[in-house]
Amino acid sequence: MNKLITPFVLLIGFLGLAQESDQFITRQGQASFFSYTSVENIQATNNQILSIIDFSKNEIAISVLMRAFVFEKSLMEEHFNESYIESDIYPKATFEGRILDFDTTIADVQTKIVEGSLTIHGVAKEIEIKTRIEKVDGTYILSGDFELEIKDYEIKVPPILARNIAKTISITFRFEYVPYEQ
Repeated sequence: MNKLITPFVLLIGFLGLAQESDQFITRQGQASFFSYTSVENIQATNNQILSIIDFSKNEIAISVLMRAFVFEKSLMEEHFNESYIESDIYPKATFEGRILDFDTTIADVQTKIVEGSLTIHGVAKEIEIKTRIEKVDGTYILSGDFELEIKDYEIKVPPILARNIAKTISITFRFEYVPYEQ
């Protein structure tokens, strides 16, 4: 139970600290993943991702409800939630990290590395993600893509289905942040 509560408490704590104009939030961040195999491609999208950025510290926190991923086929969604991600046991994925060398005074698009800990399926792994950061009319848009290997997050694939599930998953994201107001 503590494993489920901890990311939520951290995110709420992060929100509690957000009192200045340096904090930005998105409640409808978007992420999708794509898995190519010779049998069938698997793709899903989630438009309900919560994220907070504190630009005074260049810190970022992201919380992803796993059951919010929408698939083209309901059977894929069922297998994703019940067999692979085990959403009843691991309902959220989280990321906590820092944006390296970001300067809020620069008006141009910046490409920066975001590094931190990505937790999926109860397994935390340090990662670095090349991220495009754009400031538009008082909002920030962060976007990018990266790949992860399912074995790194202890996601088990039965041998009989191994050819149906790619070992590497491509993830794309786009978050539009607005100033946080309490």
